[in-house]
Amino acid sequence: MALYEHVFMVRQDASNAQVDALTEQFKAIIEENGGSVTKTEYWGLRPIAYRIKKNRKAHYSLLNIDAPHAAIAELERQMKINEDIIRFMTLRVEAHEEGPSAMVRARSNRDERDERGGRGPRGPREGGGFRDGAPRSRGPRDGADAGRGREESF
Repeated sequence: MALYEHVFMVRQDASNAQVDALTEQFKAIIEENGGSVTKTEYWGLRPIAYRIKKNRKAHYSLLNIDAPHAAIAELERQMKINEDIIRFMTLRVEAHEEGPSAMVRARSNRDERDERGGRGPRGPREGGGFRDGAPRSRGPRDGADAGRGREESF
């Protein structure tokens, strides 16, 4: 059987319990068609790059699947029918990733950084932000309002 990674997005107003129920429903579809789900991960409610069906956020979930193609075709057919599913993507892979996925690792790294106190206060730039360290004086502007507020003599 082939190995697949399947990620799906659920609409933002669905609860965590509804997302878990959908995940269990999709696992059952895979198992009914002769496959198995080796790992499930809930990535949380995350913002999406652009609005999809009036949603600005979505619940993300990952399934690592070991199943024949017919099981994946049935899973995708059921997802197209379900109104709670915004988007989904299935990739065939050579091997499943061991341990937590990159999304879970990134979230745990962010949590660790917050526990350390973040990046800390930033001091002023060395040299005042200019290349040679000397501040620049503003000269007269070019354009329509260059002479505003000054008396001009010809």
